[in-house]
Amino acid sequence: QVQLVESGGGSVQAGGSLRLSCRASGRTFSRNGMGWFRQAPGNEREFVAGINYNGGSTGYTDSVKGRFTISRDNAKNTVFLQMNNLKPEDTAVYSCAATLRVGVPIQGHDYTYWGQGTQVTVSS
Repeated sequence: QVQLVESGGGSVQAGGSLRLSCRASGRTFSRNGMGWFRQAPGNEREFVAGINYNGGSTGYTDSVKGRFTISRDNAKNTVFLQMNNLKPEDTAVYSCAATLRVGVPIQGHDYTYWGQGTQVTVSS
């Protein structure tokens, strides 16, 4: 079992930055790929960024490329999402998830464990 707890959400103005953290419990974190997803009201959940088990491979949705960076610290069982130049359309609940699959899956159904989510609100 893996339990995930996100932190770091909040409210910022457009152009600002936030750093989300997701701390995992359990012994298998260093073997799990990790992803960040977001869901805005009325929208489907969408993949934002993912990282494989050792950080050697990452992936991003097009709308965040060049602005968001995913990273991980396996010694601290934590994955991060650095979000820069935030836009109002980035407003959503952001959730981290852990996958048992190889690589960087982009589909939510490929992830087994999910956190509760943290709210990110970007005002114009």
